[in-house]
Amino acid sequence: MPTTVAQTKGSIGYVEYAYAKQNKRTHAKMVNKDGKVVALVFSSFQAAAANADWNSKPGYGVVLANQPGATSWPMTAATWILLHKKPQDPAATAEALKFFAWSHAKGDKMADELDYVPMPDKVVGDSEKMWSTEIKDAAGKSLYVAST
Repeated sequence: MPTTVAQTKGSIGYVEYAYAKQNKRTHAKMVNKDGKVVALVFSSFQAAAANADWNSKPGYGVVLANQPGATSWPMTAATWILLHKKPQDPAATAEALKFFAWSHAKGDKMADELDYVPMPDKVVGDSEKMWSTEIKDAAGKSLYVAST
């Protein structure tokens, strides 16, 4: 679709921020939930994520579209990984959680270099707390051990 939109005069399409930025696509300003006109910039995605009420939905199933905040971009989304609370393969799940924790701790710079937005620190802390209290083996032992 991005190529078709680029080749069709007067057309409108929707692509992710990284694609639009890296391919120098023309983009529009939008009016957000607070009635403010906002530009497509990295900080407007950060504002939408920071202003969201992540605890309003089980498992952080928050749709980031139209979040409050004067500088929030109205078409924002987050990508999540889903895990079972009692996984069939606890060892593999524990390793996955180690990787996710590493990506939270070390991945901000890489996300930025790829034109993606790291999750706000509060969301990272809340999600890691949830991992430690809710993702357990069959005996009820937490599979996530926070690094020190």
